[in-house]
Amino acid sequence: MEAESVYRGEIPLVNKGRLLLQIEDEMIARQLKARLVVVGVELVLDGIWLQIKYSSWVQLQRCIGLVQMILTDKQMEVYEGSLLGEVRSDDYRKVTLPLSQLSLIIENPSFVKIIQEKLFQSYMQPIISSKERIITGYEFLLRPNSKVYPFVPTDLFMFAQHAGLQNMLDSQSRINAIRTGAQMLSEGMKYFINFLPSSINDPIQCLKSTFKAVEDYRVNPSDLVFEVVETEKIFDINHLRNIFQFYRQEGVKVALDDVGAGYSTYEILKQLVPDYVKIDPTLIHKCHLSERKMNDIKYLRNISQQLGIILLAEGVESAEEFAAVEPFVDLVQGFYFGKPIRNPA
Repeated sequence: MEAESVYRGEIPLVNKGRLLLQIEDEMIARQLKARLVVVGVELVLDGIWLQIKYSSWVQLQRCIGLVQMILTDKQMEVYEGSLLGEVRSDDYRKVTLPLSQLSLIIENPSFVKIIQEKLFQSYMQPIISSKERIITGYEFLLRPNSKVYPFVPTDLFMFAQHAGLQNMLDSQSRINAIRTGAQMLSEGMKYFINFLPSSINDPIQCLKSTFKAVEDYRVNPSDLVFEVVETEKIFDINHLRNIFQFYRQEGVKVALDDVGAGYSTYEILKQLVPDYVKIDPTLIHKCHLSERKMNDIKYLRNISQQLGIILLAEGVESAEEFAAVEPFVDLVQGFYFGKPIRNPA
């Protein structure tokens, strides 16, 4: 479901407040309390809740570190906790997470701030028609918008996934891309926007904010191409098919990213029949020097032609690579044609 409905509020990043631990086993709760009291942590026991008071973020990090030392990994996943500011509230479940996720949040407050305050922007990398050699669209890529809060996109998404904030980040990234494209691109230019299938449990509910942005910014849905990242990790093809079906009902195109020529490629493409397939950049890298890679590219070309799929070579970085793939693909993308930039010409 949509991130906002999951959390019903934001995780407070305050230097003075309370850490609440919900320990279902009262005996373990009392053992934990005893251990924490010994090391001088101020806390009270309230039923199955342990309330730890902290006066600085460093102290909070020390507290959660002690909790991690005392509880097992399984207990960290089972038991839950919340962060609250100084103002008292009986709503202990406002933002309640497994302790394993809460500990990551406490250890990485800058990542949480970036996600909650949307301290990112969309850069655009051009996508070129291999025959006409003109720009037909852009892929939208997440980048920092604050020098104070830099990040590596893969690290940010990995943190969000493990900390339970993936839905929020994935949704806001899509909305940011739609808004940026509406401001900078003319109608008819394609927006290639990444999404994680695991962040969308129920397409109708989870994509409400995405399509509200499409409506608010007056973007033609046919200009949108939502592409699945980490295609090789498709575990539930029926779930992904349902997402694709929902997108298409809304007039949006769909794509598979990082597609290789593995044994399951044809079966996946036959079941999903995406509008676009992006070839894994590892296949494109120095493909002109590898007969095996060129055979794999030709194989993908044959499949795409059979199924009516537009084939895109991603990661083209040299004239030699472009010359090798140009006869077999419809679109190309890579540093040879342009790096991701904030304001396309």
